[in-house]
Amino acid sequence: MNKLIGEMVRSLGELTLGFKGELQMSEDMEQLAGALFRETIPPKWQKNGFPTTRTLNAWLTNLKERCQQLDDWIGDPLNIPKVVDVSKFFNPQSFLTAIKQLCCQQQQLELDKLNVFTEVTKREVKQVDAAAREGCYITGMNLEGARWDMNAMVLEESKPKEMFCKMPVINAKAGLDSEREEKNIYICPTYCTPGRRPNFVFAAQLRTKYPPQKWVLGGVAMILDIAI
Repeated sequence: MNKLIGEMVRSLGELTLGFKGELQMSEDMEQLAGALFRETIPPKWQKNGFPTTRTLNAWLTNLKERCQQLDDWIGDPLNIPKVVDVSKFFNPQSFLTAIKQLCCQQQQLELDKLNVFTEVTKREVKQVDAAAREGCYITGMNLEGARWDMNAMVLEESKPKEMFCKMPVINAKAGLDSEREEKNIYICPTYCTPGRRPNFVFAAQLRTKYPPQKWVLGGVAMILDIAI
């Protein structure tokens, strides 16, 4: 994050001097000016940034939200927030790995034998008043190709013209692969952006009343960063 913000401040300062005539316009400065005019993310910002399909305006709003989450955490660094928005991380896999590492320390298990398991709750972020007893509450996930039935707590077909369905808070916890429940479970791939690969994050477990193959054929996945 510091590298990205540093590049933004440097390049915008340089471009300002170029517009004033105090610096000669370089190719990088012209690329930056063109990207800002087209409301697209400048190439160097994109290189130092996070995977996204957003326009510049939506990207800047999302960047502020990411900074805010980090600032809140810095304010109380010894305590994990009650709910963590994994879609606001540069590398969400690292946080999920940390959940497994904590499980290793508490239960004296081997890291490479653990997986992250997910349990969908009925709560929204504002309704969570305490940290999870096991693992961590996470948010920021959106279903693509299906929706989540809050009454039956299972996957259901999407409503007409509904591209994405925001998921409620999910309890992510670590456990041995042998403990994974397989009956009526769809192993749902999770990606950073709607472009999916190569931005795979992890495989979540979602309950289903239909055969899991239905959702496999439908290409159902959870997306962290959607361009809205």
